[in-house]
Amino acid sequence: MTRYIIRRLLQAIPLLFLISVVLFVLMQNMGDPIATMGGRTVTRSQDRERLTRQLGLDKPIYVQYFYWLVGNDWTKTDLDGDGIPETQGKRRGVLRGDFGTSLVNRGRPVTEVIGDRLPNTLLLMLTAEAVVVLGALLIGIYSALHQYSAIDNTVTAITFALYSMPVFFFALLVMYIFAVNFKQWGLPYLPTVGMFEPVAGKTPIQVAWHMVLPVATLAFPFFATYSRYTRSSMLEVLSQDYIRTAKSKGLPRRDVIFVHALKNAALPIVTLIGLDLPFLLGGAIVTERIFAWPGMGRLFLDHLSRADTPVVMGILMLIAVAVIVFQIITDITYAWLDPRIRYD
Repeated sequence: MTRYIIRRLLQAIPLLFLISVVLFVLMQNMGDPIATMGGRTVTRSQDRERLTRQLGLDKPIYVQYFYWLVGNDWTKTDLDGDGIPETQGKRRGVLRGDFGTSLVNRGRPVTEVIGDRLPNTLLLMLTAEAVVVLGALLIGIYSALHQYSAIDNTVTAITFALYSMPVFFFALLVMYIFAVNFKQWGLPYLPTVGMFEPVAGKTPIQVAWHMVLPVATLAFPFFATYSRYTRSSMLEVLSQDYIRTAKSKGLPRRDVIFVHALKNAALPIVTLIGLDLPFLLGGAIVTERIFAWPGMGRLFLDHLSRADTPVVMGILMLIAVAVIVFQIITDITYAWLDPRIRYD
């Protein structure tokens, strides 16, 4: 297993290099970051030239990529034309742990910009993933044990109806029902924006109360997928000979279902979770935008619209690394769940 993990990590190096090249080239054609540095004020031509030289945007794209990847040395040039050489900022490069500074966020390091938002996204997304996995497992197991029953058919219809509903429509629907209407009816209503009320402060109760609608919006599309995979896998496993043998030996029904059947039926669910978890780092752009949740989704959208290459590249490369790592973890989980799988 150790050799397999090392081999996968070595194979990931050229893959990450190729991904970074493609993303960097695409980002160079997304817009002009200098045009948005002045906010609502139009950037003057002399400031544009100075900033272009200072940020290295006047250099060829392969030189900019080399600086982003490896870094550059201290240089002194007359950036503002006053005859006094200024010292340009030194970058160590991504390979040495320096993702650079944000072009539009007052020169803050990319790691700080992402670090401020990442905990908020993980809190929201991991909660939603836990709700989806737990709920889908229970629904899928129950549907498999009561195949074609009235409850099975009802659950199937409801889950597919929710799955076919656009995310933004579901978000606006729950906001209208549980925030607008509940407030008009004099009932306890749910908040729709932010993580907490400024007056109350960022307390656990406030954060949990503000998470209800975003978590529900994130979870509803996945219920159908996860529950149907669980149902079909459980039906297939329950028809196997070893399950019938376990039943004939008089094992408790709970042990047959949750120990023998569910462990083998969980492989498709592990695949789905392994594919979904890395993208949790990127947040949910639509959901975070609608509910004004200060997470990675909003961060990515805001900085992409302003062509902030260091921040956007930092987010995308973080997701790319997470995909590779979680795929390795998924393979290891396969071997743990199914002893027949070997990677040596």
